Amino acid sequence: MKALLIAILSVTTPLLASPRTPSDEQEVLERLRTGPEDPGLKEARELRTRLRKNPNDLSLALSLARRYLDLGRASSDPRFVGRAESALGPWWATQDAPEPVLLLRATIRQYLHDFPGSLSDLARALAAHPEDVQAWVTRAAVQQVLGDFGAARISCFEVLQRASRLPGTTCLAGVSSLTGQLERSRALLARTLQTDDRGDHAEELWAQTTLAEMAVRAGDAHSAESAYRAALALGVKDGYLLASYSDFLLDQGRAAEVVTLLQDETRADNLLLRLTLAERVSGAPLAAAHEAQLGERFAASALRGERLHLREESRFALGLAHDRKRALLLASQNWNVQHEPADVRVLLEAAAAADDRAAAAPALLLLKQSGLEDATLTPLRTKLERP
Repeated sequence: MKALLIAILSVTTPLLASPRTPSDEQEVLERLRTGPEDPGLKEARELRTRLRKNPNDLSLALSLARRYLDLGRASSDPRFVGRAESALGPWWATQDAPEPVLLLRATIRQYLHDFPGSLSDLARALAAHPEDVQAWVTRAAVQQVLGDFGAARISCFEVLQRASRLPGTTCLAGVSSLTGQLERSRALLARTLQTDDRGDHAEELWAQTTLAEMAVRAGDAHSAESAYRAALALGVKDGYLLASYSDFLLDQGRAAEVVTLLQDETRADNLLLRLTLAERVSGAPLAAAHEAQLGERFAASALRGERLHLREESRFALGLAHDRKRALLLASQNWNVQHEPADVRVLLEAAAAADDRAAAAPALLLLKQSGLEDATLTPLRTKLERP
Protein backbone atom coordinates (compact mmCIF):
# COMPACT_ATOMS: atom_id res chain seq x y z
CA MET A 1 0.00 0.00 0.00
CA LYS A 2 2.98 2.33 0.01
CA ALA A 3 1.91 3.85 -3.30
CA LEU A 4 -1.28 5.06 -1.63
CA LEU A 5 0.74 7.42 0.53
CA ILE A 6 2.36 8.96 -2.52
CA ALA A 7 -1.01 9.76 -3.99
CA ILE A 8 -2.27 11.63 -0.94
CA LEU A 9 0.81 13.43 0.31
CA SER A 10 2.39 14.53 -2.92
CA VAL A 11 -0.28 16.88 -4.20
CA THR A 12 1.41 20.11 -3.21
CA THR A 13 5.04 19.22 -3.78
CA PRO A 14 6.77 22.48 -4.84
CA LEU A 15 9.44 23.12 -7.40
CA LEU A 16 13.10 22.65 -6.68
CA ALA A 17 15.33 25.66 -6.35
CA SER A 18 16.05 27.40 -9.62
CA PRO A 19 19.61 27.29 -10.97
CA ARG A 20 21.75 30.39 -10.53
CA THR A 21 25.34 31.55 -10.76
CA PRO A 22 26.82 32.69 -7.42
CA SER A 23 28.47 36.11 -7.30
CA ASP A 24 31.07 34.99 -4.77
CA GLU A 25 33.20 31.95 -5.55
CA GLN A 26 33.53 31.33 -1.81
CA GLU A 27 29.78 31.03 -1.33
CA VAL A 28 28.60 27.67 0.00
CA LEU A 29 25.88 26.48 -2.36
CA GLU A 30 24.99 23.30 -0.51
CA ARG A 31 26.29 21.14 2.30
CA LEU A 32 26.36 17.54 1.13
CA ARG A 33 25.63 14.86 3.66
CA THR A 34 28.13 12.13 4.20
CA GLY A 35 27.38 8.58 5.13
CA PRO A 36 25.95 5.46 3.51
CA GLU A 37 24.28 5.86 0.15
CA ASP A 38 20.48 5.96 0.13
CA PRO A 39 19.35 2.47 -0.90
CA GLY A 40 16.57 4.06 -2.94
CA LEU A 41 19.04 6.08 -4.98
CA LYS A 42 21.20 3.03 -5.53
CA GLU A 43 18.22 1.02 -6.73
CA ALA A 44 17.13 3.83 -9.04
CA ARG A 45 20.59 4.05 -10.59
CA GLU A 46 20.65 0.32 -11.20
CA LEU A 47 17.18 0.38 -12.75
CA ARG A 48 18.12 3.35 -14.93
CA THR A 49 21.20 1.52 -16.22
CA ARG A 50 19.09 -1.49 -17.12
CA LEU A 51 16.43 0.66 -18.77
CA ARG A 52 18.99 2.41 -20.96
CA LYS A 53 19.93 -0.99 -22.34
CA ASN A 54 16.26 -1.94 -22.80
CA PRO A 55 14.38 1.35 -23.34
CA ASN A 56 11.14 -0.37 -24.37
CA ASP A 57 10.93 -2.61 -21.31
CA LEU A 58 7.69 -1.44 -19.72
CA SER A 59 8.23 -3.35 -16.48
CA LEU A 60 11.62 -1.70 -15.93
CA ALA A 61 10.22 1.74 -16.80
CA LEU A 62 7.38 1.37 -14.31
CA SER A 63 9.72 0.19 -11.55
CA LEU A 64 12.06 3.12 -12.13
CA ALA A 65 9.24 5.67 -12.25
CA ARG A 66 7.80 4.35 -8.99
CA ARG A 67 11.20 4.47 -7.32
CA TYR A 68 11.69 8.09 -8.40
CA LEU A 69 8.28 9.05 -7.02
CA ASP A 70 9.18 7.41 -3.71
CA LEU A 71 12.36 9.46 -3.60
CA GLY A 72 10.51 12.65 -4.53
CA ARG A 73 7.99 12.16 -1.75
CA ALA A 74 10.65 11.51 0.84
CA SER A 75 12.86 14.45 -0.10
CA SER A 76 10.35 16.98 -1.49
CA ASP A 77 12.76 17.16 -4.42
CA PRO A 78 10.65 17.51 -7.61
CA ARG A 79 13.60 16.64 -9.83
CA PHE A 80 12.65 13.05 -9.16
CA VAL A 81 9.21 13.72 -10.62
CA GLY A 82 10.85 14.86 -13.84
CA ARG A 83 12.96 11.73 -13.85
CA ALA A 84 9.85 9.61 -13.36
CA GLU A 85 8.28 11.30 -16.37
CA SER A 86 11.43 10.66 -18.39
CA ALA A 87 11.39 6.98 -17.43
CA LEU A 88 7.94 6.72 -19.02
CA GLY A 89 9.11 8.56 -22.14
CA PRO A 90 8.04 6.06 -24.84
CA TRP A 91 4.54 5.87 -23.34
CA TRP A 92 4.13 9.41 -21.98
CA ALA A 93 2.10 10.92 -24.83
CA THR A 94 0.19 7.76 -25.71
CA GLN A 95 -3.56 8.17 -25.26
CA ASP A 96 -4.21 4.44 -24.98
CA ALA A 97 -1.23 3.77 -22.71
CA PRO A 98 -1.31 0.65 -20.51
CA GLU A 99 -3.21 1.07 -17.25
CA PRO A 100 -0.07 1.15 -15.02
CA VAL A 101 1.32 3.98 -17.18
CA LEU A 102 -1.97 5.88 -16.94
CA LEU A 103 -1.85 5.62 -13.16
CA LEU A 104 1.74 6.81 -12.83
CA ARG A 105 1.14 9.56 -15.38
CA ALA A 106 -1.86 10.69 -13.35
CA THR A 107 0.29 10.83 -10.22
CA ILE A 108 2.99 12.84 -11.99
CA ARG A 109 0.39 15.23 -13.40
CA GLN A 110 -0.95 15.57 -9.87
CA TYR A 111 2.53 16.70 -8.74
CA LEU A 112 2.58 19.22 -11.59
CA HIS A 113 -0.88 20.56 -10.67
CA ASP A 114 -2.33 19.36 -13.97
CA PHE A 115 -5.43 18.17 -12.14
CA PRO A 116 -7.71 17.86 -15.21
CA GLY A 117 -5.06 15.77 -16.96
CA SER A 118 -4.65 13.63 -13.87
CA LEU A 119 -8.38 12.99 -13.56
CA SER A 120 -8.58 12.14 -17.25
CA ASP A 121 -5.86 9.51 -16.92
CA LEU A 122 -7.49 8.13 -13.80
CA ALA A 123 -10.84 7.81 -15.56
CA ARG A 124 -9.19 5.71 -18.28
CA ALA A 125 -7.28 3.63 -15.74
CA LEU A 126 -10.39 2.90 -13.67
CA ALA A 127 -12.44 2.09 -16.74
CA ALA A 128 -9.88 -0.60 -17.53
CA HIS A 129 -9.33 -1.79 -13.95
CA PRO A 130 -12.02 -0.58 -11.51
CA GLU A 131 -10.47 -2.66 -8.72
CA ASP A 132 -7.26 -0.60 -8.68
CA VAL A 133 -7.14 0.83 -5.15
CA GLN A 134 -4.28 3.22 -5.87
CA ALA A 135 -6.25 4.81 -8.71
CA TRP A 136 -9.19 5.46 -6.38
CA VAL A 137 -6.92 6.97 -3.73
CA THR A 138 -5.22 9.23 -6.26
CA ARG A 139 -8.61 10.27 -7.60
CA ALA A 140 -9.82 11.11 -4.08
CA ALA A 141 -6.68 13.17 -3.44
CA VAL A 142 -7.10 15.25 -6.59
CA GLN A 143 -10.81 15.78 -5.96
CA GLN A 144 -10.08 16.91 -2.41
CA VAL A 145 -7.52 19.44 -3.62
CA LEU A 146 -10.10 20.83 -6.03
CA GLY A 147 -12.62 21.18 -3.21
CA ASP A 148 -14.93 18.57 -4.73
CA PHE A 149 -15.53 16.85 -1.41
CA GLY A 150 -18.63 14.94 -2.50
CA ALA A 151 -16.78 13.26 -5.34
CA ALA A 152 -13.77 12.63 -3.10
CA ARG A 153 -15.99 10.90 -0.55
CA ILE A 154 -17.35 8.58 -3.24
CA SER A 155 -13.80 7.67 -4.28
CA CYS A 156 -12.89 7.00 -0.64
CA PHE A 157 -15.84 4.64 -0.28
CA GLU A 158 -14.38 2.69 -3.20
CA VAL A 159 -11.05 2.55 -1.33
CA LEU A 160 -12.78 1.36 1.83
CA GLN A 161 -14.42 -1.49 -0.08
CA ARG A 162 -11.22 -2.62 -1.77
CA ALA A 163 -8.35 -1.92 0.64
CA SER A 164 -7.56 -2.89 4.21
CA ARG A 165 -9.38 -0.88 6.85
CA LEU A 166 -6.68 1.66 7.80
CA PRO A 167 -6.10 3.28 4.37
CA GLY A 168 -9.81 3.17 3.58
CA THR A 169 -10.72 4.82 6.87
CA THR A 170 -7.93 7.39 6.54
CA CYS A 171 -9.18 8.39 3.12
CA LEU A 172 -12.84 8.65 4.14
CA ALA A 173 -12.22 10.29 7.52
CA GLY A 174 -9.86 12.81 5.95
CA VAL A 175 -12.49 14.00 3.49
CA SER A 176 -15.37 13.85 5.97
CA SER A 177 -13.39 15.99 8.43
CA LEU A 178 -13.57 18.82 5.87
CA THR A 179 -17.35 18.72 5.60
CA GLY A 180 -18.71 19.42 9.07
CA GLN A 181 -17.79 16.06 10.60
CA LEU A 182 -14.45 16.90 12.18
CA GLU A 183 -14.92 15.38 15.64
CA ARG A 184 -16.65 12.27 14.36
CA SER A 185 -13.87 11.75 11.80
CA ARG A 186 -11.14 12.24 14.40
CA ALA A 187 -12.72 9.68 16.70
CA LEU A 188 -13.15 7.16 13.89
CA LEU A 189 -9.56 7.42 12.69
CA ALA A 190 -8.10 7.40 16.21
CA ARG A 191 -10.12 4.30 17.07
CA THR A 192 -9.02 2.56 13.88
CA LEU A 193 -5.38 3.28 14.66
CA GLN A 194 -5.78 1.87 18.16
CA THR A 195 -7.72 -1.29 17.33
CA ASP A 196 -6.81 -2.37 13.79
CA ASP A 197 -3.70 -3.82 12.23
CA ARG A 198 -1.72 -0.74 11.25
CA GLY A 199 -0.21 -2.35 8.17
CA ASP A 200 3.09 -0.97 6.92
CA HIS A 201 4.72 2.26 8.05
CA ALA A 202 3.59 4.15 4.96
CA GLU A 203 -0.07 3.52 5.76
CA GLU A 204 0.38 4.49 9.39
CA LEU A 205 2.33 7.61 8.42
CA TRP A 206 -0.57 8.75 6.25
CA ALA A 207 -3.07 8.01 9.02
CA GLN A 208 -1.09 9.72 11.80
CA THR A 209 -0.42 12.80 9.68
CA THR A 210 -4.10 13.04 8.76
CA LEU A 211 -5.07 12.65 12.43
CA ALA A 212 -2.57 15.34 13.45
CA GLU A 213 -3.98 17.82 10.94
CA MET A 214 -7.52 17.08 12.13
CA ALA A 215 -6.42 17.85 15.70
CA VAL A 216 -4.86 21.12 14.55
CA ARG A 217 -8.12 22.16 12.92
CA ALA A 218 -9.98 21.17 16.08
CA GLY A 219 -7.69 23.38 18.18
CA ASP A 220 -6.40 20.36 20.13
CA ALA A 221 -2.66 21.07 20.25
CA HIS A 222 -1.91 18.22 22.66
CA SER A 223 -3.45 15.56 20.41
CA ALA A 224 -1.85 17.12 17.35
CA GLU A 225 1.57 16.94 18.98
CA SER A 226 1.04 13.29 19.89
CA ALA A 227 0.00 12.34 16.36
CA TYR A 228 2.86 14.24 14.75
CA ARG A 229 5.33 12.60 17.14
CA ALA A 230 3.89 9.17 16.34
CA ALA A 231 4.31 9.87 12.62
CA LEU A 232 7.89 11.07 13.04
CA ALA A 233 8.72 8.07 15.22
CA LEU A 234 8.03 5.75 12.29
CA GLY A 235 11.35 6.88 10.82
CA VAL A 236 9.97 7.38 7.32
CA LYS A 237 11.44 10.48 5.66
CA ASP A 238 8.52 12.49 4.31
CA GLY A 239 8.60 16.08 3.10
CA TYR A 240 4.87 16.62 3.56
CA LEU A 241 5.03 15.57 7.21
CA LEU A 242 7.95 17.92 7.85
CA ALA A 243 6.08 20.84 6.28
CA SER A 244 2.85 20.12 8.15
CA TYR A 245 4.57 19.71 11.51
CA SER A 246 6.60 22.87 10.94
CA ASP A 247 3.42 24.86 10.32
CA PHE A 248 2.01 23.53 13.57
CA LEU A 249 5.18 24.49 15.46
CA LEU A 250 5.16 27.98 13.96
CA ASP A 251 1.55 28.47 15.03
CA GLN A 252 2.52 27.32 18.53
CA GLY A 253 5.33 29.89 18.76
CA ARG A 254 8.03 27.20 18.64
CA ALA A 255 10.16 28.62 15.87
CA ALA A 256 13.45 27.41 17.34
CA GLU A 257 12.24 23.82 17.00
CA VAL A 258 11.48 24.42 13.32
CA VAL A 259 15.03 25.65 12.77
CA THR A 260 16.37 22.46 14.32
CA LEU A 261 13.96 20.28 12.35
CA LEU A 262 14.63 21.86 8.94
CA GLN A 263 18.19 23.15 9.13
CA ASP A 264 19.34 20.59 6.55
CA GLU A 265 16.19 20.77 4.39
CA THR A 266 16.97 23.69 2.09
CA ARG A 267 16.60 22.06 -1.33
CA ALA A 268 12.80 22.17 -1.50
CA ASP A 269 11.14 25.58 -1.55
CA ASN A 270 8.29 24.65 0.79
CA LEU A 271 10.68 23.52 3.54
CA LEU A 272 13.10 26.41 3.00
CA LEU A 273 10.16 28.80 3.33
CA ARG A 274 9.20 27.41 6.71
CA LEU A 275 12.81 27.36 7.84
CA THR A 276 13.23 31.02 6.87
CA LEU A 277 10.01 32.06 8.59
CA ALA A 278 11.24 30.34 11.74
CA GLU A 279 14.70 31.90 11.44
CA ARG A 280 13.17 35.36 11.17
CA VAL A 281 11.17 34.84 14.34
CA SER A 282 14.04 33.31 16.29
CA GLY A 283 16.70 35.68 14.95
CA ALA A 284 18.82 32.93 13.41
CA PRO A 285 21.88 34.24 11.53
CA LEU A 286 21.03 32.60 8.19
CA ALA A 287 17.59 34.20 7.91
CA ALA A 288 18.63 36.99 5.55
CA ALA A 289 20.58 34.68 3.26
CA HIS A 290 17.73 32.18 3.07
CA GLU A 291 15.21 34.94 2.42
CA ALA A 292 17.32 36.22 -0.48
CA GLN A 293 17.66 32.69 -1.81
CA LEU A 294 13.91 32.17 -1.74
CA GLY A 295 13.32 35.49 -3.48
CA GLU A 296 15.69 34.48 -6.27
CA ARG A 297 13.98 31.12 -6.68
CA PHE A 298 10.52 32.62 -6.95
CA ALA A 299 11.71 35.32 -9.36
CA ALA A 300 13.37 32.73 -11.59
CA SER A 301 10.25 30.58 -11.59
CA ALA A 302 8.13 33.57 -12.59
CA LEU A 303 10.47 34.30 -15.50
CA ARG A 304 10.04 30.73 -16.69
CA GLY A 305 6.28 31.03 -16.42
CA GLU A 306 6.06 28.35 -13.72
CA ARG A 307 3.16 28.77 -11.30
CA LEU A 308 3.31 25.58 -9.26
CA HIS A 309 4.08 27.04 -5.84
CA LEU A 310 1.77 30.04 -5.58
CA ARG A 311 0.75 29.16 -2.03
CA GLU A 312 4.35 29.25 -0.80
CA GLU A 313 5.13 32.40 -2.77
CA SER A 314 2.13 34.17 -1.25
CA ARG A 315 3.34 33.24 2.23
CA PHE A 316 6.79 34.53 1.31
CA ALA A 317 5.37 37.82 0.02
CA LEU A 318 3.29 38.40 3.15
CA GLY A 319 5.47 36.97 5.91
CA LEU A 320 8.94 37.88 4.67
CA ALA A 321 8.76 40.50 1.90
CA HIS A 322 5.82 42.29 3.58
CA ASP A 323 4.21 42.94 0.21
CA ARG A 324 0.49 42.69 0.97
CA LYS A 325 -0.69 43.49 -2.53
CA ARG A 326 1.45 40.81 -4.14
CA ALA A 327 0.61 38.30 -1.43
CA LEU A 328 -3.10 38.74 -2.17
CA LEU A 329 -2.58 38.49 -5.93
CA LEU A 330 -0.66 35.24 -5.54
CA ALA A 331 -3.15 33.82 -3.04
CA SER A 332 -6.02 34.60 -5.42
CA GLN A 333 -4.20 32.97 -8.32
CA ASN A 334 -3.50 29.94 -6.15
CA TRP A 335 -7.21 29.74 -5.29
CA ASN A 336 -7.97 29.34 -8.96
CA VAL A 337 -6.00 26.06 -8.84
CA GLN A 338 -6.61 24.41 -5.46
CA HIS A 339 -8.93 24.65 -2.45
CA GLU A 340 -7.38 22.79 0.47
CA PRO A 341 -7.57 24.20 4.04
CA ALA A 342 -4.06 25.62 3.61
CA ASP A 343 -5.24 27.47 0.49
CA VAL A 344 -8.21 28.87 2.41
CA ARG A 345 -5.86 30.14 5.09
CA VAL A 346 -3.43 31.73 2.67
CA LEU A 347 -6.21 33.61 0.91
CA LEU A 348 -7.87 34.76 4.14
CA GLU A 349 -4.55 35.89 5.64
CA ALA A 350 -3.64 37.86 2.53
CA ALA A 351 -7.12 39.39 2.24
CA ALA A 352 -7.14 40.37 5.92
CA ALA A 353 -3.68 41.93 5.64
CA ALA A 354 -4.78 43.91 2.58
CA ASP A 355 -8.15 44.76 4.17
CA ASP A 356 -9.90 43.38 1.07
CA ARG A 357 -13.04 41.49 2.08
CA ALA A 358 -14.15 40.98 -1.50
CA ALA A 359 -10.99 39.00 -2.28
CA ALA A 360 -11.76 36.65 0.60
CA ALA A 361 -15.28 35.89 -0.65
CA PRO A 362 -14.47 32.63 -2.54
CA ALA A 363 -12.77 31.07 0.49
CA LEU A 364 -15.49 32.24 2.86
CA LEU A 365 -18.10 30.73 0.54
CA LEU A 366 -16.31 27.37 0.55
CA LEU A 367 -16.22 27.42 4.35
CA LYS A 368 -19.96 28.07 4.46
CA GLN A 369 -20.91 25.50 1.84
CA SER A 370 -18.62 22.70 3.02
CA GLY A 371 -18.97 23.16 6.77
CA LEU A 372 -15.19 23.01 7.09
CA GLU A 373 -14.13 23.50 10.71
CA ASP A 374 -10.71 24.97 11.40
CA ALA A 375 -9.77 26.73 14.62
CA THR A 376 -6.79 28.38 12.94
CA LEU A 377 -9.19 30.21 10.61
CA THR A 378 -11.66 31.47 13.22
CA PRO A 379 -9.99 34.86 13.93
CA LEU A 380 -9.52 35.53 10.22
CA ARG A 381 -13.07 34.52 9.40
CA THR A 382 -14.47 36.70 12.19
CA LYS A 383 -12.50 39.70 11.01
CA LEU A 384 -13.47 39.34 7.38
CA GLU A 385 -17.13 38.59 8.01
CA ARG A 386 -17.59 41.42 10.52
CA PRO A 387 -20.15 43.99 9.24
